[in-house]
Amino acid sequence: MNEDVEIEREPTQLYLISPLEVGGDFPQRLERALSAGDVAAFQFRVKDIDQHEAARLAQPLQAICAAHEVAFIVNDSISLAKRIGADGVHLGQDDGSVEEARQALGPDAQIGVTCHDSRHLAMEAGEAGADYVAFGAFFPTKTKETKHTAGPDLLTWWQGIFEIPCVAIGGITPENCGDLVKAGADFIAVSGAVWSGDEAEAVRAFNAAMADQG
Repeated sequence: MNEDVEIEREPTQLYLISPLEVGGDFPQRLERALSAGDVAAFQFRVKDIDQHEAARLAQPLQAICAAHEVAFIVNDSISLAKRIGADGVHLGQDDGSVEEARQALGPDAQIGVTCHDSRHLAMEAGEAGADYVAFGAFFPTKTKETKHTAGPDLLTWWQGIFEIPCVAIGGITPENCGDLVKAGADFIAVSGAVWSGDEAEAVRAFNAAMADQG
């Protein structure tokens, strides 16, 4: 048996992260984005609003995602994810544990963990039962302050050892995503590159760029 044979990986998929402003015409923009091409998941990310208002804003977006069979993931808040019956939660390093999220959301919830550029944090998350780990930032980003920088070799290392999917995040565009796809990213998480312009065009461009590396 040839030990150099690569394990067949599923094609890299797109993981959309919302802008902080999700009111107004954003539901229409989300509908356009999800209608434009393959998207695996959508992360609802809002800051500095109470949970009642967050749940109100989430409702139409959650319905759009359900219609397109796109996983609806809540950023940071286990309690909000439980309240609205989200498909899962994405935890930063200060947002509670995988065990807490699993207990609150049940065995079928998708639980992701931000691991920055740390192999140690990723291994801990995997051992705790996370469904995916997120590495980044891979490129400069305006969406949030960049404190950690990851390299494509981190994705390749993870793929060589673990079966849990990995997400690449941070400053990713259709033009620069190719190396991350080749390195082993299961998902490419994007926000600014989609919402700062024509969202439908951006989704099409990402899907085309990822397919070129498949």
